[in-house]
Amino acid sequence: MALVPDTPATVNDDPASRITPAYRRYALIILVLAYTSSHVDRNIVGILIEPLKADLLLSDTQLGFLSGIAFALFYATLGIPIAIWADRSNRRNIIAWSIAIWSAMTALCGLAQNFWQLAAARIGVGIGEAGSSPPSHSMISDLYPKEQRSSAMSIYALGVYFGIMIGFMVGGFVAEWWGWRAAFFVVGLPGLLIALLVRYTLIEPPRGHADGVKPAALGKVNVRAGFASLWQVRTTRHVVIGVTLTALVGYGSIVWGPAFLIRSHGLTPGQVGLFLGPVMGIVGGLGAFIGGLLADRLAARNQSWNAWIVGLAKILAIPFIVAFYLVDSTFWALVIYMPAAFLGAFYLGPSFAMIQSLTPLRSRALASAIMLFILNLVGLGFGPQLIGIASDLMRTLFENDSLRYALLGAAFINIWASFHYYLAGRTLPADLSRVEH
Repeated sequence: MALVPDTPATVNDDPASRITPAYRRYALIILVLAYTSSHVDRNIVGILIEPLKADLLLSDTQLGFLSGIAFALFYATLGIPIAIWADRSNRRNIIAWSIAIWSAMTALCGLAQNFWQLAAARIGVGIGEAGSSPPSHSMISDLYPKEQRSSAMSIYALGVYFGIMIGFMVGGFVAEWWGWRAAFFVVGLPGLLIALLVRYTLIEPPRGHADGVKPAALGKVNVRAGFASLWQVRTTRHVVIGVTLTALVGYGSIVWGPAFLIRSHGLTPGQVGLFLGPVMGIVGGLGAFIGGLLADRLAARNQSWNAWIVGLAKILAIPFIVAFYLVDSTFWALVIYMPAAFLGAFYLGPSFAMIQSLTPLRSRALASAIMLFILNLVGLGFGPQLIGIASDLMRTLFENDSLRYALLGAAFINIWASFHYYLAGRTLPADLSRVEH
């Protein structure tokens, strides 16, 4: 009689036999936890902008650098070599080490005494997070078949919104009572436990398992060909442009949203975390989940809806975003922001799923890394930075409201993004029919 139950960590037979429906759900939950941790640590600077500005005497341009380029440059560029490694080796172990690195570096941010020390620690966070999403996307694609992939990727994308919520709520509360340094320690160190869960409870799924095929032997990896492939396939080209423009607006508003509410509405960091955190986490998370669910259900009738549902949501969100920045009442601004957060979250799951479904099995992590390289270098790298620069430039004209109008102007980029999702939907069925694994 067996004394130890058969679990992913204790069974030694063929890994494919261990991928039961229950295990798939468990693995997805653990990967969501990892993704949540990454976005807590990535976005914690947003809720701490005003305390950092006051204590370290930083400008909005410097704060935009810390929350954008300092993180994104290394996160985006290192993602590609790590993804090549992931396509050749054990993805689970890479994810576990990545979590441990970014968690430790987030805690080190709390020891910074000046701008450059904080920038160095933020670079370390970016280096750690570079090894998380591409291998995770690849693993999820080997666990879930194409017809369930948008839903699975949307559940994974909940980590973005859970992470923002936890970062804002915990970071705001801790910063208000114990200071910004304590906030970095509190959100950083728990990630080490998640790293252990990934390493010792997950298995490495066979490549192609969910597609019912075995991938061809891995040849020489050509990164230039990977970029060319994403650009030459019409659908992936438009998806990458659309998701990058969306990220340009989204990351900018996430980083600067708390500072806007503090400056223009007179809230404290703790109040911002309490009010804005649940909106981003619960309402945004619900939007991410429903967006993926709708994409899968509508795509069962017409595959183009994987992209069109995102473009439609982007257009519908614009009036609510504009109203949020212009309404003077704090209560009504937060009420109006709810549909904006809900609709704005539709894009992640379907976008990730389309890239994975249009990519050969042996290069899925690389394709994800290339998409994230472009998305994060432009969106995360320049979104917060450009809004910070615009805020500084408009300060003489709008004084304390300069940030309000910098954010308002960025919102209209969503129209451009929605156009590319419309074009992606037009070509998606034909491009899917040509995919070879």
